[in-house]
Amino acid sequence: MAASDGTVIIGGGLAAAHAVQTLHENGYPRAITLIADEAVAPYERPPLSKDFLQGKQEAEAAIVHDADWYSAHDVTLLLGEHAASIDRAAHTVTLDSGAEHPYGHLLLATGADSRRLHLPGADLPGVMMLRRIPDAEKLKAAFANGGRLAIVGAGWIGLEVAASARQAGMEVTVVAPGSTPLGSVLGDQLGNHFADLHRRHGVELRLGAHVTGIIERDGRAAGLETSTGDVEADVVLIAIGAVPAVGLAEAAGVKTDNGVLVDSALRTSDPDILAAGDVANAENTQLGRLRVEHWDNAIRQGQLAAKTILGHTDRYDWQPYFFTDQFDLGMEYVGHAGPDARTVIRGDLDDGEFIAFWLEDGVVTAAMNVNIWDVNDTLRSVVGTSVDEDRLSDEEVPLEDL
Repeated sequence: MAASDGTVIIGGGLAAAHAVQTLHENGYPRAITLIADEAVAPYERPPLSKDFLQGKQEAEAAIVHDADWYSAHDVTLLLGEHAASIDRAAHTVTLDSGAEHPYGHLLLATGADSRRLHLPGADLPGVMMLRRIPDAEKLKAAFANGGRLAIVGAGWIGLEVAASARQAGMEVTVVAPGSTPLGSVLGDQLGNHFADLHRRHGVELRLGAHVTGIIERDGRAAGLETSTGDVEADVVLIAIGAVPAVGLAEAAGVKTDNGVLVDSALRTSDPDILAAGDVANAENTQLGRLRVEHWDNAIRQGQLAAKTILGHTDRYDWQPYFFTDQFDLGMEYVGHAGPDARTVIRGDLDDGEFIAFWLEDGVVTAAMNVNIWDVNDTLRSVVGTSVDEDRLSDEEVPLEDL
């Protein structure tokens, strides 16, 4: 065991912040050190593609606890510091500076990095990604200049930024290889609903198109070369997903596979090392192995990791949850539907207020409320149960009776 029996946490997001908070709230008596390679205290990322870009919220509002909170609770907060290596035998984390930090438990909350586009010109000025506050600040500055934005990718980040950019007055083109946005998550019917939403608000969608290069002009990105023709743009955003930040774990010999592999208590192959949040490929007691990149999961897994360190017996047993806001559409989704799930709609898609259910073998595996509020807890209770399709779609049947 290490010279220190305290906890070291590596990461600057929600999982890290909520792990510290939970340890503190449960009277953890040992030293806590949090190492984050960004210059700001741990923060939540969802506002970066929505409220921050739209000028509704300052970046600082996304910070979970400011530096003074950590100091007041005797937490050593190391900002702008990069963890270079883990020595599992010695139970130490070494920083780029050479400083060593011993641990009894180590929590990896290193998150994920934006997936890069491996094409010539992808590193030109004017090509951006969105993962951290400095990324959002650059993108917001570009919005202020107006002009044209080309987005590669029609996932959550791509569509949320598209909505924010249109509301800022930019011309927006989204290029993606799939036939519908979000099709792999929501299926074709709901994916087409999001496509129609964006088209109604002036977003050009180039679906079924592949990016083959970056247009360069005067040493800057000036748009995209695609399989369906060029897209002229003043700014290019690459939004093609994220890759779990597993380098530190891999170098230390901790088992990884699409993330750091952990059990239902978030322990890795080394029982003194845990992982939580976007980087954790975790065993869910209801759903099997999952790696989830969403706000709610990062909070809950940060709390669970702390409880495991404290010796509690809690497990990863909840349904995934996420939300989005795009133009006049707000929604919440709970559950985990497979690609072959059948979609059942309760309400009218054209009205913009409805509930969607996903069924597999007669069992509700996911549900989504769109512009209908205060029902998500009820939907959560329906997920995992067998319900007849007619009852799901019948608005005369109260949700509570499903």
